[in-house]
Amino acid sequence: MDYFVHPSAVIDEGAAIGPGTTIWHFCHLMPQCVIGPDCTLGQNVFVAGGVRVGRGSKIQNNVSLYAGLEIGDAVFIGPSAVFTNVKNPRAAVNRRGHYVATVVEDGVTIGANATIVCGVQLHRYAFVGAGTVVTRDVPPYALVVGAPARQLGWVSEAGNRLAFDADGYADCPEGGRYRFADGGVTRID
Repeated sequence: MDYFVHPSAVIDEGAAIGPGTTIWHFCHLMPQCVIGPDCTLGQNVFVAGGVRVGRGSKIQNNVSLYAGLEIGDAVFIGPSAVFTNVKNPRAAVNRRGHYVATVVEDGVTIGANATIVCGVQLHRYAFVGAGTVVTRDVPPYALVVGAPARQLGWVSEAGNRLAFDADGYADCPEGGRYRFADGGVTRID
């Protein structure tokens, strides 16, 4: 094997795991899930069939990734973050197979105990603060906090707050130049 699986983890036949990935205590990976290379799944992570996790993503302890979820490259999901996949769940109504898709694009950070309601898209390098409840799409590089989520500002690809000058430019102290125009942020170098 070119990846590590703790002896207490359960990996069902048909789960695909990329090289360099580490899967810790009490994880359960269902058939037809795909975990990219160089990922880390912390203790007690559940991954349903059909879920895709991109290269270099880190899923912290006590996170369940349900069917209908797609996770890009270099995504960080904090401890006990929650994803849903049905808009109107009822115990007495079988909605299996009627899952609403959620997309988490490359570079996104989701803080501890955040809740992501299904049907949203977290765009590239968005930053969701701890405990935030996301009920609608989050733009690229946006920093959102609160319940429900509200935008507090913008962040760089390194996760630093961006302060734009009068001409709409900001520099990240860890590298990168950004432009604010037409209500959105792009990296320009």
